[in-house]
Amino acid sequence: MKVAFLTHAEGAHMSAYFSALAGAQDCDEVVLADPDRRWRDDAQKVLKEKLTRTYTSHVELLTKETPELCLVSMEAKEAPLVIEAALNSGSHVFSEKPGCVTPDQFEHLANLAESKHLHLMLAFANRTNPESLAARQMIRQGHIGRIYSIDMHIVADQTRLTRPAYHTTWYADRTRAGGGHLIWLGIHWLDLAMYLTGTTIIQASGAIANVGNQPISAEDSAAATLRFSNGTLGTINSGYYLDSGYHTQIRVWGSKGWINLDSTGSTKMIWYENAGPMAKQIQSFEAPTEPRGYSPFVARAVSAIANDTAPPVTTQESLNTMRTVFGIYAAAESGKATTIDTTPIPFQNQ
Repeated sequence: MKVAFLTHAEGAHMSAYFSALAGAQDCDEVVLADPDRRWRDDAQKVLKEKLTRTYTSHVELLTKETPELCLVSMEAKEAPLVIEAALNSGSHVFSEKPGCVTPDQFEHLANLAESKHLHLMLAFANRTNPESLAARQMIRQGHIGRIYSIDMHIVADQTRLTRPAYHTTWYADRTRAGGGHLIWLGIHWLDLAMYLTGTTIIQASGAIANVGNQPISAEDSAAATLRFSNGTLGTINSGYYLDSGYHTQIRVWGSKGWINLDSTGSTKMIWYENAGPMAKQIQSFEAPTEPRGYSPFVARAVSAIANDTAPPVTTQESLNTMRTVFGIYAAAESGKATTIDTTPIPFQNQ
């Protein structure tokens, strides 16, 4: 299957995407649109013979090629027009998040994708981590009973925000990125909480701030309380607080026990059940935790299109997470709890 990679100089996670496409068995050809020629040589080194042609225009590529899937990694402000063009060309789209800077932009793209019976998938790569899949199965099978609450934090380093070079990037500018830490990193945990539990977030209250007082317009700290569609309550703390590295946690409490995920720890998952053969004992995930990250997630997306199987994230799920992020931002701005739209994308007959 042919995959088009649409990017520019400000593309994110580029080396991860090149490696992912190089290893994806259902991708045998990649065409690249790189207007700034920033990534052409890097792509060639990794993709080798898979990279067949490069273009300096996204429009020219979409006119001359017929990719079944477009992978888009661009500054959030620039992404919507390119995603729309890819969808209008008849291609499914896998996009680096957030892919927009306003909720209306993503609503439009999601509805366009549905109207054309195409997938619009955001890069929520934690979904295919082995411990995430194991936790999801355990929760769905009722190992920890009815879900009571979810507590999340995803914390990265404040150090990067102190560097003058960072201050000029799109990640530091809310008008170019749509937001700060929450829309860039916290978004992963919001999506994963809904994916693990099979729910949606229906209400949020929250606050955002620049606690580090760096010269950036995007928030470096966000905190929110959440209400899920099954009645569960939850919290998220999303921020740049550390000198280096990450601290992460998703803890799901249920009527029969709990599960704790820590993607950066040496033990990726522990859990406790109050009934069964291992009752009252803390258990650890001992299965392999590789492969993980972008490579298996991109491979799943490519295979879904090549073989017409279920994608690793649906258009509706991508939209639900974007609605949640922007709902938290709206709550922070108003100082009041915000009801999050959970209306399904209207099914479009052709």
